[in-house]
Amino acid sequence: MPLFGTDGVRGLANGPLTADLALTLAQATAVVLGQGRTAEARRAAGKRLTAVVARDPRISGEFLAAAVAAGLASSGVDVLEAGVLPTPATAYLIADTDADFGVVVSASHNPAPDNGIKIFARGGVKLPDIVEQRIESAMAAPKLQPTGAEVGRIRRFADAEDRYVVHLLASLPNRLDGIHVVLDCAHGAAAGVSPETFRDAGAQVTVIGADPDGLNINDGVGSTHLDQLARKVVEVGADLGIAHDGDADRCLAVDAAGKVVDGDQIMAILAVSMKERGHLVHDTLVATVMSNLGLHRAMADHGIRVEQTAVGDRYVLERMNEGGFALGGEQSGHVIMSEYATTGDGLLTGLHLVAEMARQGKTLAELASIMTVYPQVLVNVRGVDRSRANSDEVVLAAVDEVAAELGDSGRVLLRASGTEPLVRVMVEAADEAAAQTAAGRLADVVRDRLALEPAT
Repeated sequence: MPLFGTDGVRGLANGPLTADLALTLAQATAVVLGQGRTAEARRAAGKRLTAVVARDPRISGEFLAAAVAAGLASSGVDVLEAGVLPTPATAYLIADTDADFGVVVSASHNPAPDNGIKIFARGGVKLPDIVEQRIESAMAAPKLQPTGAEVGRIRRFADAEDRYVVHLLASLPNRLDGIHVVLDCAHGAAAGVSPETFRDAGAQVTVIGADPDGLNINDGVGSTHLDQLARKVVEVGADLGIAHDGDADRCLAVDAAGKVVDGDQIMAILAVSMKERGHLVHDTLVATVMSNLGLHRAMADHGIRVEQTAVGDRYVLERMNEGGFALGGEQSGHVIMSEYATTGDGLLTGLHLVAEMARQGKTLAELASIMTVYPQVLVNVRGVDRSRANSDEVVLAAVDEVAAELGDSGRVLLRASGTEPLVRVMVEAADEAAAQTAAGRLADVVRDRLALEPAT
């Protein structure tokens, strides 16, 4: 199995993800990202390369971030140690400080025993697959081993959080005065910076999930557990709730009645607002194939084109960069506003969502009504040969048959998992019962046609 997954290196801390692995990975990163004209120009000017290193508050991040910093410094890279900070903050600071690259130690929405290592190139952008492959190969090659004055230094990045907050506030088109928001910080990296920023922007803030102890990150709170947030919003009579995940690159919301507003709905609200204000480049939104049919319909009604990509925020970002587009994201709450960020930013997204409420003087429910959410049923068919999902004639015929039955009122998507022996069957329809029935039929065909041969 390759070391890098869809979002960096991730695994059980002190299981496969050890301090030794983190150190070696950092050393290899210094070798690969230390190449190129800019790096050579720095060296020619007598300067060392610089990297920003940050982490989320899970307990294993302490030793893993220390190992990463040690690996970089031992390779002649100066380290700006930012401490606990959201992933998108780190990406911003890499660009803001003109650092050569950066590393975030975080497992995002995963439970506390897991951890991960995400690497960003110059400018705060995610690495393409080919560069990740080069770093993985370099782990077995000779490392940089400078001595004396050429060894890197590790310094505390004292004003990292303040610089990020100033950046977020400067992005807002208007203040948030008069809006009461409940923030669920997932006991994660946003616990300190998110409440501060929303208050500075003028909102009244109630906070939950903001007491990280190293072990409680994402534990019953955050963007993957919205029940507690919904209850708190109703209890205190707030206008809405905003939920982050462990590293704060996601944003989901609930309205005043506790009803979930997902990433598709948030993108719909922001896209229409940006178009009205002349900020939606080419009147285009980038979304994945999993985005709800209702998003496509709503955007068409407002003269906005939707470009589709494979599932994963990295693919959304690639298409945004290719086309110069300003807004894209996923149903899960990864929303990218490229005018202000190089990656999904949960704080930025939440602030702009609340700003739109304040600008229009409307409730979140009223804004979200711009889009009708079609019932979406997802069935994971396990124990099948995923490689034949897009070639088996009977399966493809069944997909065509269901799609024809649904017509313009529904949608069918068959997608092989990238890591497991399973095929995902997704059906959307105007009626949930119809979606359930259609998804069940297709799942049965997939299970029958693509069943793995029993072991002998």
